[in-house]
Amino acid sequence: MRSWLFLLLLMVGMMSRAQAHTYHASIMDVHYNPQKKQLEVAVKVFTDDLEKALSAGQPKPVSVLEDPKPQLATLTLALLRRALAFGTKPGEILPWRYVGMERDHDAHWLYLAVPLSSAPSALYLRNHLLLDTFDDQMNIVNVEANGKKQSALFRGGEDVRKLEL
Repeated sequence: MRSWLFLLLLMVGMMSRAQAHTYHASIMDVHYNPQKKQLEVAVKVFTDDLEKALSAGQPKPVSVLEDPKPQLATLTLALLRRALAFGTKPGEILPWRYVGMERDHDAHWLYLAVPLSSAPSALYLRNHLLLDTFDDQMNIVNVEANGKKQSALFRGGEDVRKLEL
């Protein structure tokens, strides 16, 4: 009987470990759409990391799968406004709009659009997403514009970058 109990506890422990991830990272893809004259931004974050960040300061934990969509949109927009800023020159902060979110297995994609008057030659990006939530958070950014691609890594203390396009 004890061996069965031990095996059961071991299996439960292994399943819970399989559900968690051992690193904290987001991936942002930024693409300039010349027809729409805008940056199209997609940010992929682990669902549990997103929920932890959205739950900060809330009276109860936030669930992106169960909470009402309008509440989630409001909380997500506030989180993104605090964490992200886009500009084409130093000190500039361009307006952007939140397009929505989409589930992707154990993660969610968050979508934004940044209107521009012309193709950018450089992008000044602040990406502080989840850096206050996790000490080991890494934010990987891939930018494609004007036929050029560039990537950057954002970590604690390194949340602002100039990307030449």
